Amino acid sequence: MVDSIALSAVATFQLDFTVWALRRRDTNIIDRWDGTKYVRVLTFNNEPVKIAVRQEGTINDPKIAITLQSKKRAMTPVRARKDAQVLVQKMLGLDRDLTPLYTRARNNKDAVLISLGQQFLGVKPPCFSSIFETLINAIACQQVTLDLAILMLNRLSVKFGLEFEDDVDGTLLHAFPRPEDLADVSEQEMRKLGFSRQKARAIKELAMAVVDNETKLSNLSEMTNEQIVEYLSSIRGIGRWSAEYALLRGFGRIDTFPGDDIGAQNNLERLFHLDKKPDYAEVKKLTSRWHPYEGLVYFHLLLNKLQMRGII
Repeated sequence: MVDSIALSAVATFQLDFTVWALRRRDTNIIDRWDGTKYVRVLTFNNEPVKIAVRQEGTINDPKIAITLQSKKRAMTPVRARKDAQVLVQKMLGLDRDLTPLYTRARNNKDAVLISLGQQFLGVKPPCFSSIFETLINAIACQQVTLDLAILMLNRLSVKFGLEFEDDVDGTLLHAFPRPEDLADVSEQEMRKLGFSRQKARAIKELAMAVVDNETKLSNLSEMTNEQIVEYLSSIRGIGRWSAEYALLRGFGRIDTFPGDDIGAQNNLERLFHLDKKPDYAEVKKLTSRWHPYEGLVYFHLLLNKLQMRGII
C-alpha cells in the first residue's frame, strides 16, 4: 500500500532543524535524514510502515508531504492515514507555535535567545514516537556518551525491531522495538548489544511491565509534570534526569528543561561564559528566565552544539 497525506504546519517551520533536534547524531539509523526528507519506520496494527516526510512551500508557509508505504493492507487507508497524521504531527511538533518565545526575546532584549532564534528559526520541539521509546532512549543515554547510546539504540532496533525492506533500493529499515518485542528478550542478549547489566534489566523489566499492563504509560498524559516525574521515578532505571527528559521529549512539556542533562549543562556553561558547569539548581535558575518555554531553548542549544561540531 502506498498513500500520501498533505499537511500544513504552524509557521515558522524548518523540517531539517526539527529532524536534527530529534535524531541528535548523523549515525542514527532509526530517524533518517538525507537532506531533503525524513524517513522512519513506524508500527501500525502490528505492521511496519515506512513514513517519508518532505517540506514544501516556504518557512513562513510550510506544507508537509507525507508518503506512507506498507507491505500489506493490514489497515484501511483511512485508519492508516489518521494514525500516521497524528503521530507525525506529534513527533515533528507541527502544531506548535514558537512566536511567544521569540516575541518575549525581543521584548526583553534577550540577546542570547534572539541570536539562537535567528540561527535556528523554524525548529519545532520534537517528540519520540512513544513514551516507551522515550524511556528506552533515556536509559540508554545514562552515564555514556550520546554517540555510544545512539549506537546501542541502533543495534537494539536492528536486532528486535520490525523489518521493512525498501522497494526502491532494497535497504532494510527497522522500526523501534515495541514493549512486546523486548519483553521476552534475555538480559544477556541485550548485554551483547552493549547495554550494561543494570540497563538491560531496566529495559526488560519496563517492557514486561508495559506488556503485563502493570505500568500504564498511556495514562500519564493528563498528569501534572510533578506527578509524571514521581510516577516515572518509581520505575527501575528512571531517575530525575530520565523523568524530566521524558517530560520534554516524550510528553512535549516545553516548560521543562532537564536540569541534570550533562550536554545541556555544558551548553549553558558555554552560552553564559560560566567558570564551571552549572548544577541542577543553577540550571533551573538560569533557565527560569525563559519559563514556560525553556524546553524550546533546550532544542535551540542542542542545534547550536551540533552546528559547532559541523554535524549540521
